[in-house]
Amino acid sequence: MHPVTGSRASAPAMGRPAPRRSADRGRTPPRMPAARPPIRSRADAETVALLHRTARVLIEEVPRLTDRIVTLMKEREPVYRSPSLDPHEVWREVHDSLSHNVRSLVRPKETRESARSCAWRIGTDRAAQGFPLDALLHAYRIGCTVVWERLLETASKEDPLGAQALVHVAADVWNFVDEHCTLVATAYQEVERQLSWHRENRYRIIVAALLDGTARVTDFPEAEEVLGLPERGRYAVVALEDTDAPARTPHPATGVCAGLRTVWHTAEGIAHAIVLLGDSDGDGGDGYGGGDDGDGVGVERLVRGLEVPPGARAGISPAVTGLAAVNTARRLADTALRTRPAAGEAALLEERYPEALVVSSPDLGTALADRMLGPVLALEPADRELLLTTLAAWLEAAGSARRAGELLFCHRNTVLNRLRRYEQLTGRSLDRPREVMELSLALSAHRLLTS
Repeated sequence: MHPVTGSRASAPAMGRPAPRRSADRGRTPPRMPAARPPIRSRADAETVALLHRTARVLIEEVPRLTDRIVTLMKEREPVYRSPSLDPHEVWREVHDSLSHNVRSLVRPKETRESARSCAWRIGTDRAAQGFPLDALLHAYRIGCTVVWERLLETASKEDPLGAQALVHVAADVWNFVDEHCTLVATAYQEVERQLSWHRENRYRIIVAALLDGTARVTDFPEAEEVLGLPERGRYAVVALEDTDAPARTPHPATGVCAGLRTVWHTAEGIAHAIVLLGDSDGDGGDGYGGGDDGDGVGVERLVRGLEVPPGARAGISPAVTGLAAVNTARRLADTALRTRPAAGEAALLEERYPEALVVSSPDLGTALADRMLGPVLALEPADRELLLTTLAAWLEAAGSARRAGELLFCHRNTVLNRLRRYEQLTGRSLDRPREVMELSLALSAHRLLTS
């Protein structure tokens, strides 16, 4: 049987549909599942006839029952007291649904699909509006209770034993209620999943567009709404490479980085994070912000507060101003990552400009390495590594043979002898600042481009 679905009537009591959100645009309504085979009623023909007669009385009372249901909904569910709901529209929807479903008590076979469609539509509409599912189902139960109590009362007036007889169809009534509550919940959850997918997909699309530079100026307001990133904010981009676990991402440690707005996007094995450092510093220039200007977190502090998973490497861009500059920051973060920081560490581009120059133009870096190190690289492996290590230590020691010797655990004269050997092999002079600069870049090129 298809009993009292006046309870469904309470479900549409939502007021006018709320404006559709961007995530809902283009959404394909979910399809209602096929009806389950009806449960065979155990009620006899006389009881069914009594139900039909009683339901016909209720059809005439739909306006009064609507008043009762709406009043109870407002008393028992605060959401129905919201000023955003039009009370006249709420009443009309309850009335229409109640009328439709009470009639289904009289002609269950003819009205089953239309009643199910009504329940399904209510579930989809309310999910699209963001109306709470528990309140919706509670309204169904309120309506059902009101109608069932009125059925019993009407049957008792016809015959003092009528209410007792009507109890035999109670199982049919509540089976119907269960079927329709399940329909409402299923429809609601299907739409909720669709909306969630659309929101997440839109989120990914916007983040990807900011990072790859395809976002338009007209997209920035939506980016601010969806991502929580102000158009004129100060940003840095983190590029993470984690070959052991590509899905992992570094996360800000507590303290200096706590509370930073960060959005992630992963593509082609590299994860990128757009990090909101703070408000715009108002430089109005080429998009590059300064350090920590007091209104946000500086990039250096971001580096110190960033936890990189073991085995992963990260590169961090300088600070930039505005969403339009995020793509530039992403490219600079990628460049910082290509300078090959140690595993578990992050490279700040501003501290690695020489290495960044090398990896940005590998052909020139290779040519420079050949020019400054060619004869050294042609030595036997042991001799080659000894000279390369000595040159790197001498540069790290700011040209001090004594300090380089301490780093290498040898005498300063040993360091000087190795430096002279380099000069003899290459024809370069380590007394010339320009050639020292070129040697430094050449060593970086050899390390970065041959490892």
